[in-house]
Amino acid sequence: MQTNLNRRELLAATGTALAAGFSTTTYASTSPARKRSTAEPFGYCFNTSTIRGQKLGIVEQIDLTAKAGYDSIEPWMRDIDVYFQQGGSLSDLRKRIKDSGLTVESAIGFAQWIVDDDQKRQKGLEQAKRDMDTLRQIGGIRIAAPPTGATKQSDLNLFEAAKRYRALLKLGDQMGVVPQVEVWGFSKSLSRLGESMFVAIESGHPKACLLPDVYHIFKGGSDFAGLGLLSGSAVQVFHVNDYPANPPRETMNDSHRVYPGDGVAPLSEIFRSMHQAGFRGVLSLELFNKEYWQQDPLVVAQTGLRKTKEAVLRAKLDQQTKAV
Repeated sequence: MQTNLNRRELLAATGTALAAGFSTTTYASTSPARKRSTAEPFGYCFNTSTIRGQKLGIVEQIDLTAKAGYDSIEPWMRDIDVYFQQGGSLSDLRKRIKDSGLTVESAIGFAQWIVDDDQKRQKGLEQAKRDMDTLRQIGGIRIAAPPTGATKQSDLNLFEAAKRYRALLKLGDQMGVVPQVEVWGFSKSLSRLGESMFVAIESGHPKACLLPDVYHIFKGGSDFAGLGLLSGSAVQVFHVNDYPANPPRETMNDSHRVYPGDGVAPLSEIFRSMHQAGFRGVLSLELFNKEYWQQDPLVVAQTGLRKTKEAVLRAKLDQQTKAV
């Protein structure tokens, strides 16, 4: 296959690779075992963007996440950095997370690992290394790898992007953290499932994985049916949310996300498809709704968990398959 393919040919190649199966290897969480009932098909995680408007520090976010009843937390690296820069101890933060009964299944960072500019990409890898080191010290095991810096680029070479993702994964091997290719529906690169999975597949790395998002899949224009082609190892964390019928997809943005079940996303279809494909990871509630930012953060977190679990129940998943 030539490395100079156009966008349509790249997506066609992706479909062929997906049909062959993403990976035969299953990657279990290396974090401490969660107190999760075998009746629960997925774990439940709280992405702290959901209460970003309340401007809580990372310590308050941890306490709130535990009190709301989640299994794990997905913090933003900048909040951890602020805590550390103000004299906070990462070892103390790790202990607080563990004592709260939580794990850090993922975290949100914005290192520019994918860009064409060599100097910017090198700086991006240096930032990624710092982020991974910080994350590892608090017990984190995965980090988001969105196409930061290339969101406006429509001619990104996906083969080159795959090589760069492999370099990021190899750095992750050294640091003990797995970077996850994140689908960003508003971008002009990696906005679709096929593009993102192409980068993951062609990286040729055994720990390559995808970080999908209900809203971003819709925003990018991919059909949710594509999720059924992903093996259980291809996705370990799934950003869950919902979107309303209006405004239309073209003008919808992050702030329009709503609680699972309060919109029109085919969540039952999504959960059934992922479950049948072998996904047993965590659903991480990620919202940016400004109305929720004006409310009591604990009420928002509790409401989000309740509505996510209700959406999973409505999917009527086959409980004969044991959770891992």
